Amino acid sequence: MKTKGYFFAVVSAATYGLIPLFILPVKLEKFSIDVTLFYRFLIAAAFVLGILIYKKEQIKINKIELSLFSLLGILFALSSEFLFLAYDYLSAGIASTILFVYPVLVALIMAFFYGEKIGRLTMISLCVVLTGIYILSIKQNALDINYTGLFIALLSALCYAVYIVKINTTKIKASGFKITFYSLLFSSSYYLVKALALKQSLVLPSSKMLLNITLFAFITSVISILSLVFAIKKIGSTSASIMGALEPVVAVGISVVLFSEHLTWKLSIGIVFILLGVVINIIADSRQAKKLNE
Repeated sequence: MKTKGYFFAVVSAATYGLIPLFILPVKLEKFSIDVTLFYRFLIAAAFVLGILIYKKEQIKINKIELSLFSLLGILFALSSEFLFLAYDYLSAGIASTILFVYPVLVALIMAFFYGEKIGRLTMISLCVVLTGIYILSIKQNALDINYTGLFIALLSALCYAVYIVKINTTKIKASGFKITFYSLLFSSSYYLVKALALKQSLVLPSSKMLLNITLFAFITSVISILSLVFAIKKIGSTSASIMGALEPVVAVGISVVLFSEHLTWKLSIGIVFILLGVVINIIADSRQAKKLNE
């Protein structure tokens, strides 16, 4: 059971870490990010709806589910909103890296608002992961950063953290597919309202853009969010979020392989710290499970 949870968490982290690969071409063409995200979430919702129909799952929701799913959708949309806004102040790599402080926020929210105890090994894991993320953010021997961008990126991390916590703490018995479908649908609705309010055209400029957004939707939304939901249900929000620290490792790998970024000693050390933190978290989780079984 736990092994599957870690597998889903790794898949979620790896696919979510591919966001810069799809969003940077959109920015280069100066196409509306709001319209891009509207189609991203709408297409992703259509994919998941197909799965729900195939599985013959009940799509109808009640008022309580409506309020929860709309909240999840808005949280996920705001996380994307702040992240892409941060790209205007920071490089995509730095902004995406700052997003990954969300495991700390998840742990703090769970501790202060839900009484979840944070074990010593889990705290060590969080500190090691944060150290790795800090190292990945260093430029020219100092944390060279725009503080407006830093604040906006932290807001993205907070929204993502609350999204994870709400999934973990909700008492509604809905499948991962159903939660994902409505999260995507309400995220899409958020960007549709925003695009229309700003009088932005919903027309896509080319079939190439449509293909890029479709792949963007399927890989970074459908696969990533479904995997995250399943991971949270199997290993909990704190462990799943710590595993999410693998996302900047993926982002760095893409930069090195596809964008010819040099694999410096700083990048290497940062990756090692993150991987070490993830391993410590798995050890902490297995020890806790062993104690519960004794």
